[in-house]
Amino acid sequence: MSYAIIRNANYKKENLAGLYKHNERKNTNYSNKEISKNKLKDNYSIKKCNTTYTNALKILQKEHNLQGRIIKTTNVICELIITSDKEFFENIGKEETKRYFQTAYNFVANYKNLGEEYILSAKVHLDETTPHLHIVFVPVIHKLNTESGKTINKIACSEYWKGKDSYRILQDNFYKYIIENGFDLERGKSRKIEHLSTEKLKQVTDYDNIKYEIKNEQITQLETKKTSLILAQNNELIKYTNKLKQHLAKSYKAIESVQELEKENITLKHENENLRQENYRLRNYIDKTFEVAKHLFNFPVRTFKNLVDNFVKTFNNDF
Repeated sequence: MSYAIIRNANYKKENLAGLYKHNERKNTNYSNKEISKNKLKDNYSIKKCNTTYTNALKILQKEHNLQGRIIKTTNVICELIITSDKEFFENIGKEETKRYFQTAYNFVANYKNLGEEYILSAKVHLDETTPHLHIVFVPVIHKLNTESGKTINKIACSEYWKGKDSYRILQDNFYKYIIENGFDLERGKSRKIEHLSTEKLKQVTDYDNIKYEIKNEQITQLETKKTSLILAQNNELIKYTNKLKQHLAKSYKAIESVQELEKENITLKHENENLRQENYRLRNYIDKTFEVAKHLFNFPVRTFKNLVDNFVKTFNNDF
């Protein structure tokens, strides 16, 4: 018996580029060897995304005034992978396969009152062993503001999948919806013993390959960002170093000027000291001369000094 399979994965902003490239088949090469490039043309969109998931998210936030605090660790996108096994799709044929995926899309659009406008992309992959549908949507919850009476739309992944049984309830509701629409499938088991082997589930959902491609995309983006950041910082360091060199050159000149002034100052100090000593000797000599004149001519020293001062003044005036 075949099973109705629905699996959810949550993604942060940094994961969106890799997820977009994988789902929309924008890569040149794929790690998943089951992807047949000859069958890429068979893939189709139930809802087409005309831009990247990152841009589509920004547009939705602006158009619907989506609330919610979004940081680096916030899950902003959910992806439901919906499928069954290869035998189921071979038995129901091409048209019923299309109806199965359209039915699944309708279920998601109305589940928890989501709204089709918050589905970014719904892509059916037929280029692998087992057909499957990727539905990428923004987990928006709708709350009534009791004060204003208006509905607030908020991005809140943890509230959308609130409760430890949220995924079991998702499986219950999806199975019920699929059965009501005429598809003969079993419900996926909710216990730890899965209805498919781990390897088979990986093939069906392509989870490991998506994860690998997203991881590589993140590394590439981070390396590019780091390289750009390093180059920018290096340019800033070069500019700063050149400024330092200019300041140092000016400082060296200033230091040299100061050193020259210090030398001149030392020289002047020596000359000043010599003049002071010479002045001291001359004063002693004059004083002794006056003393000698006093004894020789019996002339008061004070009167003699006045005569000398008058003579010097007269001498200076003549010249």
